Amino acid sequence: MPEIAPLAYGVRPPKFRLPVATRLGGVTLQVADLARSLGFYREVLGLRAIEQSATHALLGAEGSEAPLVRLREKKGAHSVPRRGLLGLFHFAILLPNRPTLGRFLQHLADLGVQPGMSDHLVSEAIYLQDPDNLGIEVYADRPRSTWKHAMGQLEMATMPLDVGDVIAAGGGEAWKGMPAGTTMGHMHLHVGDIDGASAFYHDALGFDKIVWSYPGALFLSAGGYHHHLGTNTWARGAPSASDADAKLLEWEIVLPAAGDVDAAAASLGGAGCIVRREGAQLTTADPWGTRLRVRSS
Repeated sequence: MPEIAPLAYGVRPPKFRLPVATRLGGVTLQVADLARSLGFYREVLGLRAIEQSATHALLGAEGSEAPLVRLREKKGAHSVPRRGLLGLFHFAILLPNRPTLGRFLQHLADLGVQPGMSDHLVSEAIYLQDPDNLGIEVYADRPRSTWKHAMGQLEMATMPLDVGDVIAAGGGEAWKGMPAGTTMGHMHLHVGDIDGASAFYHDALGFDKIVWSYPGALFLSAGGYHHHLGTNTWARGAPSASDADAKLLEWEIVLPAAGDVDAAAASLGGAGCIVRREGAQLTTADPWGTRLRVRSS
């Protein structure tokens, strides 16, 4: 096991380490029917359209022009099969606080939507599938001061959500859509194997390992967050999502400065990863073809 980082928990990468202020940007999704997807993302999820054309749309939260979700239509794209494909497991939208999560949960109940729900100790989460069966999490964090750790790892679990208590936290106020302060909290990907995921995302890209004992999964982050990225082998044996499938086309990591992007490019290149520079940004892909863009704020 690598040396425990000088945090209360986590394992730092062997060389380059992503900055503490690392955060995630938006996701780009390929969908089969733009109008159908827009209806879901606006009416059920509560995102608003920032920009829209016949074949694409940019969606975001109230008070921000930064897109959280970009939709690109590919007519006839195949829905994700039940067992999943290598690539997206879910993207996770982080709400500002627990009351907004409670209002969102009541909103889903009012619509007759029955989501998945979990208490992860560090956060409380609601799970949905979009019309193409692409996975979505909407969650709120518990205060970091309440997070616990043991044996170098953060303590995370999957437990039943206290639905009544979460709804009560909403104070009876109506859901009015994704509020100001909503961000992309983390990504969770199906991968072919955990060792390969660790080599790419930890050794080369520079995330800390945060939880590695969760069955079939590895959770990674920067700055001590519970996870900016989850990887799992729960779709083992499935192929990577193809151009004919509804899928995640790209996700974004946002670093504080252009020099950080340069350092990430050098680390990835030094590990033998293919890196393409696009001005001050870089793009690369993990061993299963999931594309990642790294840019500065």
